[in-house]
Amino acid sequence: MGAAAGGTPQRGSPRGWRRDACAHYTRTVNDFNAPQSAPDLLASQGGKPVRDKFLPFAVPWIGEREKQLVLESLDSGWITTGPKSQELARRVAAMTGAKHAVAVNSATGALHLALEALGIGPDDEVITSTWTFVATVNVIEHVRARPVLVDVEPDTLNLDPRLVEAAVTPRTKAILTVDYGGQPCDYGAIDAIAGPRGITVVADAAHAFGAAYQGRPVGSLARITAFSFYATKNLTTGEGGAAVTDDQALAERIQLLSLHGMNRDAWKRYGDTGSWFYEVVAPGWKYNLSDVLAAIGLGQLDRFDEFQRRRVELVTRMSAGLADVPEVRTMKARPDVTHAWHLFPIALELERLTIDRARFITELRAENIGTSVHFIPIHRHPHFRDSLALRPEQFPVAEDAYRRAITLPLFPRMSDRDADDVVAAVRKVALAFRR
Repeated sequence: MGAAAGGTPQRGSPRGWRRDACAHYTRTVNDFNAPQSAPDLLASQGGKPVRDKFLPFAVPWIGEREKQLVLESLDSGWITTGPKSQELARRVAAMTGAKHAVAVNSATGALHLALEALGIGPDDEVITSTWTFVATVNVIEHVRARPVLVDVEPDTLNLDPRLVEAAVTPRTKAILTVDYGGQPCDYGAIDAIAGPRGITVVADAAHAFGAAYQGRPVGSLARITAFSFYATKNLTTGEGGAAVTDDQALAERIQLLSLHGMNRDAWKRYGDTGSWFYEVVAPGWKYNLSDVLAAIGLGQLDRFDEFQRRRVELVTRMSAGLADVPEVRTMKARPDVTHAWHLFPIALELERLTIDRARFITELRAENIGTSVHFIPIHRHPHFRDSLALRPEQFPVAEDAYRRAITLPLFPRMSDRDADDVVAAVRKVALAFRR
């Protein structure tokens, strides 16, 4: 759904998007680019907000199909792990180009099980990004391995392959990639580092369901890939996730560990083809996904292409409206990827503003625009800062990005007017605090 698949075209500069990306949006661009003699009075100063009603950062779109499938689960008696969670796993595998999938309760669970199934443990090192949610690094510590954090590329905020290579030691067992915002990392460069050294690549693709790298879907690019189906993601089950792999033995191990270490068909023990007898062959966890939640995911899969088309339309519209705002930079999307557009992040050109990122967010909130920040870098959290002896100067790109980063609303239920309000609010605040 990115530029390589007929999505948002790029302008000449790698730092943003061209304003004439689609003729459909010419009116919007012209409206936003009309001369402005003075900024409107900010809502925080008593002016009229851009919107009367608050626009959240993300809202799931649950339709009649999802509701129907949930009711089917409730009526069937299968409200925990059962046939719908198995069907969801099969469909996720097919969609992501993997031979096997295990539906679980979160991407965190999927990552933890992946590392466990690979046998990663004490004395092992796992290289990953400092620009990620804390779950990515927590799971490394859960298996008692050592996280090795590296900085990111300035244009994508994905792992910088040069720094990954520099961080490799004889103890490096895995590289845990992170596909930030829905854009796949440079898997070719990562594989060139990992392959010859016998290092395993595990992908944290919590943001990247539906994305692709050089024509290959995310899910077919790493030894094991973890997806998130959290409420804000491109496809949701409310809470949920999946681990996908081409390796049958790994898939069976993940399946077993996801349900207390019982045999892989333990979920059938209450059905007419099951047995009361089971054996625990390993100390596992309770990471299984219920059928009620899987039913939501199945309904979402039926509508997934529609969701992604709408995300591309919204990204195109908002990018166009912000293209001439010098105080704001939209993120680069590389031409060899299909971007999943889970997030729509911007970076503030703080040198052109009289306020910082925190104040900018406060002003947007007053205009009734919700935001988030992705992410607080891992090295800034006290536990990792202290236990790994990390210093901000080790991560200059992430440090700079964190000062500037704001994630704007993006979800398929947004209307064109919602998108225009986001742009109008950003432009209003930027103009009011322009140097």
